[in-house]
Amino acid sequence: MANPFRTDVRRSTAALLGALLVLASASAQAQSAPTPLEDNRTITLGYIDIAYELGGIIDPTLQPGGTSSARPNWFTFAPHASQAGGKGMYGAALARHFINTARLQPSASLTGALDRLGLGGVLRLRLQDLSLQLIAQGLTVDAAAALSVMTSALNVGALTDVRTLLATASRMGSLYWSAPGATPLDKVEAIVLTLERTLHEGNLAIFNDIGGSARLFLDWRAGATGPITPARVLTEFTLVDANNAEAQQAYAYAVAHAEDSPRPTRMDLLFPGMHWKSLLIAAFALYEDARLAPTPARRDALVAMGTNFVAWREQHDQAQPVFTPAGSPTDEVSRAAVLQILTPLLMTDFGTVRWTYADYAYAQPDRDGNPLTSPPTEYSWADFWDRWNGILFAFDKAYARPTELWVMPEPLTDPLG
Repeated sequence: MANPFRTDVRRSTAALLGALLVLASASAQAQSAPTPLEDNRTITLGYIDIAYELGGIIDPTLQPGGTSSARPNWFTFAPHASQAGGKGMYGAALARHFINTARLQPSASLTGALDRLGLGGVLRLRLQDLSLQLIAQGLTVDAAAALSVMTSALNVGALTDVRTLLATASRMGSLYWSAPGATPLDKVEAIVLTLERTLHEGNLAIFNDIGGSARLFLDWRAGATGPITPARVLTEFTLVDANNAEAQQAYAYAVAHAEDSPRPTRMDLLFPGMHWKSLLIAAFALYEDARLAPTPARRDALVAMGTNFVAWREQHDQAQPVFTPAGSPTDEVSRAAVLQILTPLLMTDFGTVRWTYADYAYAQPDRDGNPLTSPPTEYSWADFWDRWNGILFAFDKAYARPTELWVMPEPLTDPLG
């Protein structure tokens, strides 16, 4: 069935996409620069285009807007992950809009604040519960409502566990009192801007690096003559900072161990000292190998190894420096603290396959053995290993329902645009 959300982006346009986004990031303060949500929309559309092109290499029967029963590759996951980040930016945009309105006309009550936000149903109840907990810690009505609405596009259903609600409110309150700003709304704005910048910078960094590398690979492949083989990818295709000898080493290991159970995931132990960009070349070679695999099982095993390689580069070299930078602007709070607060609420819809961090956490052994703390609050998305293992959990869940990931998201529109 054709996907009504897919945009037919020409290769020449996509080739310029990475450069344009780099410029957008560098000129973020310029009045004409795209908003974070506008960048997110461009990125999500770019990923959708790449997903079909790369998916068509692995499964030549895949048509634009169609579906495939082959195991999803990293670029099939990418539009959905980008959309999830966009939802976080959407919540931040709503919070900023509310803050600007409240500066002009403070809310007389929490009911009035929630009415102003246009909230109803279960979402209103969950955010009301969170707001009341924040008010009990001394926050003003508008400060509490703004922090609560920042989470509105996330998995607020996780707050039905009272332990998660109390821990989330406590962490939010502590961060609020330590935030820079002369007024309550100034303090909240610092938290909201920290979240928005973190998600935006991560979105840009990952797309420029990995999306840009994929575009270079696809363009190289389109211009090559003769059959494309894994060996040709490993010797003829290059990326800045990557080492083809390292890529060959990673590829050879993956081919030999693709069907191991559990699947190899500790790249730091397997390839010490490797430049992780080399893993991207190895991944593209594995995707080519998957196309030539003798059985669907072998194909899917090779795809999973390639996807783990790309995901390691994504999380280790692109996301981690954004989430835990060496220093932060004076108008921000700790990015790691913001991400820890929101970890229990994280959620991604991979097509019709919903993954939540709470589901992952509840499925793990209890970390502290304390029944008074909920498992999701014992993790932090800012921690590499907490994030990495949660992502692998999401991959395995989605691998069981491969066709559903091809229900691509409708890219978000900036509510204030």
